[in-house]
Amino acid sequence: MSTDTRRERMQSYVLEGMDCASCAQRIEDALRREPGLEEATVSFATGSVLLPPERVERAREIIARVEPGVRLVPPRQDTGAAARNGTLQESVLPHGPHPAPGAAAHPAGEAVARATGEAVAPGSSAKERTGATGQAERPAEEEERHSTYRRLAAIGLATLAFLAATFLHPRLEGTSLALAVDAALLAVYVWVGHGVIGAALRNARRGQFFDENFLMTLATAGAIAIHELPEAVAVMLFYTVGEFFQDLAVQRSRRSIRALMDLRPDYAHVRRNGEILRVPPEAVAVGEEIVVRPGERIPLDGEVVEGSSFADTSALTGESVPRRVEPGDEVMAGMVNTRGLLTVRVSRPFGESSVAKILRLVETAAARKAPTERFITTFSRYYTPAVVAAALAVAVIPPLVVPGAAFGDWLRRALVLLVISCPCALVISIPLGYFGGLGGASRRGVLVKGSNYLDALTRLDTVVWDKTGTLTRGVFKVVEVTPFNGFSRDRVLELAAHAEAFSSHPIAASIAEAYGRAVERSRVAGYEEVAGHGVRARVDGQLVVAGNDRLLHREDIPHETCEAEGTVVYVAVDGVLAGRIVIADEIKPEAAAAVRALRELGVRRQVMLTGDDRSVAEKVAAALGLDEVRANLLPEDKVEAVERLDAERRREGRIGALAFVGDGINDAPVLTRADIGVAMGGLGSDAAIEAADVVIMDDSPARLATAVSVARATRRIVKQNIAFALGVKLIFVLLGAAGVASMWEAVFADVGVSLLAILNATRVLRAG
Repeated sequence: MSTDTRRERMQSYVLEGMDCASCAQRIEDALRREPGLEEATVSFATGSVLLPPERVERAREIIARVEPGVRLVPPRQDTGAAARNGTLQESVLPHGPHPAPGAAAHPAGEAVARATGEAVAPGSSAKERTGATGQAERPAEEEERHSTYRRLAAIGLATLAFLAATFLHPRLEGTSLALAVDAALLAVYVWVGHGVIGAALRNARRGQFFDENFLMTLATAGAIAIHELPEAVAVMLFYTVGEFFQDLAVQRSRRSIRALMDLRPDYAHVRRNGEILRVPPEAVAVGEEIVVRPGERIPLDGEVVEGSSFADTSALTGESVPRRVEPGDEVMAGMVNTRGLLTVRVSRPFGESSVAKILRLVETAAARKAPTERFITTFSRYYTPAVVAAALAVAVIPPLVVPGAAFGDWLRRALVLLVISCPCALVISIPLGYFGGLGGASRRGVLVKGSNYLDALTRLDTVVWDKTGTLTRGVFKVVEVTPFNGFSRDRVLELAAHAEAFSSHPIAASIAEAYGRAVERSRVAGYEEVAGHGVRARVDGQLVVAGNDRLLHREDIPHETCEAEGTVVYVAVDGVLAGRIVIADEIKPEAAAAVRALRELGVRRQVMLTGDDRSVAEKVAAALGLDEVRANLLPEDKVEAVERLDAERRREGRIGALAFVGDGINDAPVLTRADIGVAMGGLGSDAAIEAADVVIMDDSPARLATAVSVARATRRIVKQNIAFALGVKLIFVLLGAAGVASMWEAVFADVGVSLLAILNATRVLRAG
């Protein structure tokens, strides 16, 4: 089984209480040592872990042993906060419309609720009408808020006590009250640092001596040992304050990232036995009808059977203009109904819906780490032991070899090094930055399946475009029919439509549309599709071939080559040319702008591949300003063409990345062969979502440039954080070894760097 297949089988579980990046790394390392959990991936950015469902209990045991304060929470089997708290049940709704998260209550809500037989209290507010979901979310939010207030109050009181004791300490030194002041300082030290000290002792029992809690406890204990009690308390207080604000920043980042990708609907209103019931989307069967009110998120894929409205697809596609939907139109889970009441017949269960697939891919994206993430993980394993070793050398060697060197002075310098020995700024901000980049791209309608592909997009120098459905609309229309050898225009269309009766190609659909009458499949026998050429079939006993110039050469049918503004389909009957049909495809209006935008971003070569005739392909390439076109390609030829382009690129010494952009239909081999496979029109296309590395959720080729911009912004911010964190740490290592920096200055700088790096990482959410 491939690695990607194993990842797709995994489920995402929440890790409650995981508040440090080193904890995340220890959990991942311990899990991966267990047989069957080799692919387990812990994401500090989202506070989650990817696990195979059958190994969850064993994983829970390992996590309890490695990090007793971290709890593994089962995945959300339902879809909302209410369900998470056990309050979302199948019931007859007593409330009015429940807007999608972030959507304002619609003014038509009360009227719609009355129309569907549900009571709404007159004058009730939008907040009161949010029902079980809002009620269930409030306790969790209030608990988090109260916890924050409690921590802040404790820190405030501890700071006041510390300042009072520090003020009195030098003034009462040598008096009988000095001992009381020292006891007060020690009490503050234990009060603010009990969590750090407790974690340090637990980690020490497990042999984890390079944990930031142990190192901070060791450094402050050393300061107390050399009679620097006020400085030891100051260091612990600053560290605790820094951790508090760092936790707030991480929580804010996680909420922002999750909000961007929280497409999961909270509930469905299903019509059963004349009643409208609120149930989890998973409880709705295919064929049942659901009611979607203004402001609600559409919970399942289906077809509109009643009502009309405008659907906001921005969460899925990044498109800000709502799409009009009417009876007969397909709608997708995750869209938001903005106006009228809709009745939708469910076409797929929630687990197979496009939004469910997107969410699974987003959850597994953390497993595909960028090289920078892997480097930082490795770097952190060696950085902390190296700095600790340097601190030990600073404490021991100078007093032994330098005449007049005082042990206490060099020990103080060593303690400064201990304070800055944890690479928190790197191991926290780098994953947050990359996951923020994934979230930012998702908000703009581009699903990137891992931070490794974000990094690859930054190196993009060659783009290979498929033509039909990617640069052109893929909507074919017959623009010309020319009969030959005594055949009439209508007869040519009739023969072609029947010969193409069993074809699913868009060209076949356009011929059937031009024919304008029902195709009688009973008249067709011996249907054969010739890949890359056309079709052969017997219509009323006559052998009819319909296809391109290559098909006529293959069948040895005399004909003249036609230069036309479109795709030419030749029709022949029993070896005689009956006529030709010219079919035109329209270039997407944003295609030329997409090509220009990529060129401005430094993409040096853009090539189009197509199975169309060269004359048609060259006209499209010229209109778009492409560098090269390769035409008359069979499906299997596209892989070879991409391989040749890649080889040419490498011979020229270019080491960037090559992307192939297609519509996801029959493109799986070439999407896999390219460095980055990009599928267009992922909304509603399972093939596109499964096959590609990057999925553009709508049909706009311009979003590839957006994805490159987001990727480069992510990379830039990650580099800034690396340079900033390492630069500050190097400065304080030198200042500490030289005896210039004090411990509290070092901890202030260390925590400050972490906080600034986290805040900088969140900027990527606004990139692109």
